[in-house]
Amino acid sequence: MRILVVGGAGFVGRELCRQLSAEHQVGVLDCFRYGKERLALGARRSPRLYAVDINCAPAVAAVVAEFKPETVVHLAATHYIPECEDDPFAAVKTNVAGTVNLLAACPAGCRFVFASSGAVYAPDVHPHVESESPVGPSDVYGLTKLQAEQYVHYFARKRNLAAVTVRLFNVVGPGETNPHLVPDMVAQVRAGRTEIALGNLWPRRSYLHVKDAAAGFAAAATAGGVSPGAAVTVNLGAPQAHSVSEIAELLGRISGRRFSLRQDEARVRPVDRPVLAADHTKMTAMFGWRPRHGVDEALKDIWRNPDLVGDLGARYRG
Repeated sequence: MRILVVGGAGFVGRELCRQLSAEHQVGVLDCFRYGKERLALGARRSPRLYAVDINCAPAVAAVVAEFKPETVVHLAATHYIPECEDDPFAAVKTNVAGTVNLLAACPAGCRFVFASSGAVYAPDVHPHVESESPVGPSDVYGLTKLQAEQYVHYFARKRNLAAVTVRLFNVVGPGETNPHLVPDMVAQVRAGRTEIALGNLWPRRSYLHVKDAAAGFAAAATAGGVSPGAAVTVNLGAPQAHSVSEIAELLGRISGRRFSLRQDEARVRPVDRPVLAADHTKMTAMFGWRPRHGVDEALKDIWRNPDLVGDLGARYRG
C-alpha cells in the first residue's frame, strides 16, 4: 500500500513510519523542522521524503499527484498548547487551513486518517466516549482540531474519501519534540535537579506509549471497516488517568533519583483541564487495536533513551 505520512518526522510520525515501512511504501511530507536525519530508518526501508509546508497548497497538491497515495495519514500540527495560545493565527493556519489543503489534494476514494485530539471534548472527570461525551474545547488547539474535524467530514462526502478521525490523547516515550510534562521532567531530573519546576500540579492525564500511538494510526490506515464517502471518529488513548505526583513517583523509582516538585507560576496554563482520559472501546472494535505498553514502560524507555529534540536536553545543564 502507498501511504503518505504528513508530519512523519514528528514524535508519533517517526515511530509510525518505522512500523509501516516494513510492509508498505511510505512517503513523508514534512517541513522537517527538526531535521531529516530523524527518519534514517535504514536503506532498505527508508521512506521517500518531501520537504513541503502543508500551508503551501500548490506544493501539497504536487506531492500528492506525484506519490499517488492510497492512504494519507495527517499528523502535522501546531500542537504545543502555549505555542497555540501565544500565536492563535499560526495555529489556525496550520491546523485548519493546512488540513483543508491536504483534503482538497486527496484523490477520490483515498483513505484519510486525521490526527485530532482529546482536547476537542468538554472537560470531564470520566474517560471520554465518542458517542456520549460532549465536545467543548477549552483552548485554541482544541478549537482548531474540532474545526478541522468538520472539514474532514465535509470532504469525505464531497471527494468520496474513507475518513478516520483519530482523537489522540497524551503520548509519552523517546523522541518527544515539545516540552510537555514528562519530557520536561525527565530533562530536569537527568540534569541533576533536585527540585523540579513544573506548571499546574493538579491535572490528571492518561498516557499512551508512542509505540501504541503509532500502532493505532497504522491500524486506522490499513485495516478495513471504513467505506469511501464515510467518516468515523475514534479515540486513541487509555482510560486510566495519572496525577503529576504519580508520574513523578514512578520516574523517581525508575531513575533512582530523589527530587521534589514545585509549581512554577510562570509555567501555569490557565486553560488546563482537571482530567483527560479516553475510552478506546470503539477503536478496539473497529481496528483491533489496544494498548500493549503501560505508562511505567513508557517512562522507562524515555528515561533510558530520552532522544529529546531541540533545547529540551540542554536547557537545564550548567
